[in-house]
Amino acid sequence: MSDQVQEQIRQAQQGDASALAGLLREHYTFLYKYLVKVTMNPLLAEEIVQDTMVRCMERISTYNGSSAFSSWLITIATRLYIDRKRRWKREAEWKQQEEQGSRSIRWRFESQGEEWSGVLDALSRLPTAQRVALLLKHYYGYSYDEIGAILQIPSGTVKSRVAYGISQMRKELNEDGE
Repeated sequence: MSDQVQEQIRQAQQGDASALAGLLREHYTFLYKYLVKVTMNPLLAEEIVQDTMVRCMERISTYNGSSAFSSWLITIATRLYIDRKRRWKREAEWKQQEEQGSRSIRWRFESQGEEWSGVLDALSRLPTAQRVALLLKHYYGYSYDEIGAILQIPSGTVKSRVAYGISQMRKELNEDGE
């Protein structure tokens, strides 16, 4: 590693924003090209580069020089990509479980002679976050503030989830009715 890069790193670790910006600028293209090859997706590569740069800004003080700075960035980027892939896999598994759960509940309703309404069907297709907010608000009667406290999110977020859920339900029910 050149003396100039080492000096930039030292200055960045001491809080020099322009030194940090210079380091990131110098390594951006290298990191982007690496991630395009890893992800085979330029848009995803761009997202991960941005996340890597943010992580670098947050943790520049932890860089100890035991490896090249570019290697440190690659390590961060690779871990972020692997974490994202794991998250996608978990989300796909959750979605599959939700779909199986929905089919199972529908079967139970119908096998017991109970009606499985279009509303329940549309509700089952909502993302979990919207479904929970919508149920708590319109089925159980909680206020936005109470729901926010239960879910540990701002009441404005609750309002948007409820509004989105209602909008999706209306759209699906109108499509089914046509």
